[in-house]
Amino acid sequence: MADRPPLTRARPRPESARAVTVAPRPGLRGRLGDALFRGVAGPGGLESRRRVHGTPGPRWFAADRPIRVVHGDASMFPGGLAALLLQSLHPLAMTAVADHSDYRNDPWGRLARTSTFLAYTTYGAADDAQRAVDRVRAVHEHIRGRTADGEPYHAADPHLLAWVHSAEAYCFLTAHQRYGKRPLDAAGRDAYVADMARVATALGIENPPTTLAQLHERLDSYRPELRLTPQTREAVRYVLLRPPLPKPVLPPYLVLGAAAVSLLPDWSRARLGLAVLPRTERWCAVPAGTAVTALIRWLMPPPPPRRT
Repeated sequence: MADRPPLTRARPRPESARAVTVAPRPGLRGRLGDALFRGVAGPGGLESRRRVHGTPGPRWFAADRPIRVVHGDASMFPGGLAALLLQSLHPLAMTAVADHSDYRNDPWGRLARTSTFLAYTTYGAADDAQRAVDRVRAVHEHIRGRTADGEPYHAADPHLLAWVHSAEAYCFLTAHQRYGKRPLDAAGRDAYVADMARVATALGIENPPTTLAQLHERLDSYRPELRLTPQTREAVRYVLLRPPLPKPVLPPYLVLGAAAVSLLPDWSRARLGLAVLPRTERWCAVPAGTAVTALIRWLMPPPPPRRT
């Protein structure tokens, strides 16, 4: 909801788990992939990734859990964009972001903090995952205010947190099923929602959905609260049409944006003012999104081996 704080200063780590300089990968593929990863995870993203996977100790999720499959795939790129669009429909959540997040002037910093949080809670040692959650909860406690209509909001409100969580879980999973390398079966989809519920509970969300059916029901329950506000309209334009990117990167990004829009529920697209064009999406947006996601998957550096 708001900017997530850096997680790399939590505590001194054992020498075996401290960051080491990660050498650049050779070749064009390596250089492009490392640059892409740094753009998503921040300048120290490669070193932080080494810490996440290299710190010994138990994890919240075993290596074969669906949350690791989904969050480790390039489909998170369109899934993340879709989540931002869907979340923006809640006026309280959008006002909290607009008032307390510097997403316009520092979008990459916000993206890096969010991706680092996902990395620690999905793959990191249990102690580090809990520290990541504790930091976010501490930030949320101080984020409060009122909308332009005078309605109060508080980022730590479990009801508001549940909206943000449900939108993320839905978009991440939907993106994986459409653009992921290994789509999940029915049992795996339910298990992913249950895995996400583990993180949601740690964040203070009450009774998070644990099956896909419950997730759909939870999203539907928020529909009376959602609306297109001027802040939402501005965020949608920023995400889809005016990203702070160099011109050579804009075409593939715009493809990802179209792929992200195709993931949204039809009712949400109508409220966001985004057209539903089934044939265009089927024959253009989805194939192009699949191709760009596959390219990202090919470019991204593989995770380092985990230390036990």
